[in-house]
Amino acid sequence: QVQLVESGGGLVQPGGSLRLSCAASGSIFSIDAMGWYRQAPGKQRELVTTITTGGSTNYADSVKGRFTISRDNAKSTVYLQMNSLKPEDTAVYYCYCRMGWGVDYWGQGTQVTVSS
Repeated sequence: QVQLVESGGGLVQPGGSLRLSCAASGSIFSIDAMGWYRQAPGKQRELVTTITTGGSTNYADSVKGRFTISRDNAKSTVYLQMNSLKPEDTAVYYCYCRMGWGVDYWGQGTQVTVSS
């Protein structure tokens, strides 16, 4: 079992930056991959980025070049550095992890609002 707790969301002006954190606890050594989804009001949930235990990453086209995912295995934490934020980045961001045996776990989400 894994518990995920997100933090770091908030209000930021366009062009600004935020850093989201996702702390994992429980069976952390069984995690194969972690990442972030987001969902804005009236829109479908979309996959933002993922990172595997081997360090391989991928990004949605809408955030490529602006967002960076990283992982600190010693702290069992994954981060999402978000730069050059745009109003269309406004959403609830959800951390997730995928276990080696094929089960996903999700955090409760953290709100990111980009507005002037």
